Amino acid sequence: MVEAHQKRAVAVWLMIGVFMIIGQILLGGITRLTGSGLSITEWKPILGAIPPLNEADWHEAFDKYKQIAQYKYLNSDFTLGDFKAIYFWEWLHRQWGRLIGVVFAIGFIWFLVKKYFNREMIVPLIVLFILGGLQGAIGWIMVQSGLNDTDLYVSHIRLSIHFMAALVLLCYNLWFALRLIVPEREKMVHPGLWRFNIITIVLLTVQLIYGAFMAGLRAAPSAPTWPTINGAWLVENTASYGSRTFQGLQVVTDHPLMVHLIHRTLAYILFFVIIYGAVWLYSTAKKSSNALLKKAAIWPAILVSLQVLLGIFTVLTGPQIAYNRFGIFESFAQAHQLVAMFLIMSLTLNLYLVRR
Repeated sequence: MVEAHQKRAVAVWLMIGVFMIIGQILLGGITRLTGSGLSITEWKPILGAIPPLNEADWHEAFDKYKQIAQYKYLNSDFTLGDFKAIYFWEWLHRQWGRLIGVVFAIGFIWFLVKKYFNREMIVPLIVLFILGGLQGAIGWIMVQSGLNDTDLYVSHIRLSIHFMAALVLLCYNLWFALRLIVPEREKMVHPGLWRFNIITIVLLTVQLIYGAFMAGLRAAPSAPTWPTINGAWLVENTASYGSRTFQGLQVVTDHPLMVHLIHRTLAYILFFVIIYGAVWLYSTAKKSSNALLKKAAIWPAILVSLQVLLGIFTVLTGPQIAYNRFGIFESFAQAHQLVAMFLIMSLTLNLYLVRR
């Protein structure tokens, strides 16, 4: 009984971490949507927690921002007040990350002193710590890609790595908590469903990467129409877009319209795959009278349906994008990102419950 209580306590701590990571990813989305990501040009893990405290400090931070291309070519009309507005979101994003680290450290020390950890938890805790530290490092590497005299934004490739690393941390944290609170009797052995779930998660992973490409390339406004891409079903000119030319792999990673097309196509495929998997899983769980699995089965179907609708509205509101502030497009884009997180979490839950 004591051991069960200890596991529940650790699981609650881990679930707090899950929701804090969701908050951190959402703050990252707001930071990107408001163009705030490059406002802090230095990486100070400890001292960076203290924002500028007086006018001299603010002017010093603003002067450093003035040295990069984003200010020179995009925000040269910024006042100090404008800079403070974007600085706030990046500072809050980094501060929330520090808070996650503090919550993790305090919980770890508390449970260690209380001897709540057993031998099976040691390796997952070490992995969790490594993933958290790695995420911070990847974030700074991403920011550095935009701190120069040529790029207006961070690299969309590095943005996607940062986003996917955050999702790995989120799902690993969730998986660890599930190991502690879900009894063995709630699980079901079904190799076919397990393989199907793996395939679905792989497809969704590729889709999420392309979602990050969409965000990093600001590709939504490039084709604010649905169901066609600016009146066409395919991208006619894959060699160039605007003043840019593309060769080889760049066509499917850097061309805004091609990225847009791939992201949409994967969305349609995933919709039918997830609906099919949900029906299969629900009917199987119903036959085995597994109440938890029946509930878990329906969530991916609900979430993917909502995700498709949000994606369509995000695209259609692309012309209303509001640079350096939060408008209707940004609201849909943020909701789209939130549901994506819940979708991958729901599939992670199903993968945990259906074993090979």
